[in-house]
Amino acid sequence: MNYIELQLTLSPDFADILTAELGELGFESFTETDEGLNAYIPEDDFDADEVAELIARYQAQTAIAYTVTSLEKKNWNAEWEQNYQPIEVVTETASGPESVRVRASFHEPDNAFTYDLLINPKMSFGTGHHETTHMMMQHQLGLDHAGKTVLDVGSGTGILAILAVKLGATDALAFDIEEWAVENAIENAALNHCPQVRVFGGTIEGVPANERFDIVLANINRNVLLAEIPAYVSHLQEGGQLLVSGFYEHDAPDIIRKAVESGLSIGTQLTRNQWASVLFMK
Repeated sequence: MNYIELQLTLSPDFADILTAELGELGFESFTETDEGLNAYIPEDDFDADEVAELIARYQAQTAIAYTVTSLEKKNWNAEWEQNYQPIEVVTETASGPESVRVRASFHEPDNAFTYDLLINPKMSFGTGHHETTHMMMQHQLGLDHAGKTVLDVGSGTGILAILAVKLGATDALAFDIEEWAVENAIENAALNHCPQVRVFGGTIEGVPANERFDIVLANINRNVLLAEIPAYVSHLQEGGQLLVSGFYEHDAPDIIRKAVESGLSIGTQLTRNQWASVLFMK
C-alpha cells in the first residue's frame, strides 16, 4: 500500500503530544527532524479533515506548519532498519572511559562498548538519537548507580531506566502518560533482561508520596520541568541526584533557578547542539 507522510514544523515542546494525538488518528510511525516531526500512515487510513482539525486546535497554543505527501510503495520495515543506526555514547570518568551503545535487535553487538542496550522504539521517544537523551546517558555513565534506586520521569522507551539498571541500580521505577510508551518500555526492559525496571502509566502524582529515590531522571520539556521539579525533589533522598534535560540552552537559567529554589545545588552541565542537561544534588 502507499503511505502518507505528514511533515510538521513545530516547537520541540509539542512533538511528544502531537505524536500521541496523531497515533490516535492511526499514524503508525514517527521520526523527529530538525524542524519538528514526520508522521506516517497508510493512505487508505488518512483523513485530511481530521488532521486539519487537530492542527487547528494546537495552532492556538504554538506555531505549526505542515505538508502532506503521498509516498511510493516501500518496505517500511527495511526503510526503518536502514535509517536507524546504533548510537554510541562515551564519557570520561575518574576510573577511565565508560561507554554505551544503543542498538535495535537487528544490529549485531559490539564488545568494544562497556554497555549494550537493545531499544526497539516503536512510537516512543528515547532511542539516543536526540541530543537530550544522548546527554542524559552521558551524565548517567559518570554517576554511581551501584545499589541505588532510580525514578525515570516520562520514560518513553525506558532507555534511561534500563541503562540505570545496567549501571548497577537495584530498582528503577519508570512512568509515562502514553499507553504505547508504557508497553514499549516494558518490552524493552524484558529485551534487556532488566526485571528491576517497573513501569506504570501516569504522572508524578502516581508515585507513592512516601517513596524516595537516590536518582531522579527527567528528560521532558521546559514547562513540565518548571512545574514539577519541586515534586521530583520531594521524592529525592538526602544526598540524592536529579538529572534533567529536554530544554534549550537558553532555558537553562530558568530550570536552574527553579531547582535552587527547591533546595538543590548545581552540579555538572552539558550542552549539545543548543540543547542542555543539568545535574543537581540534594
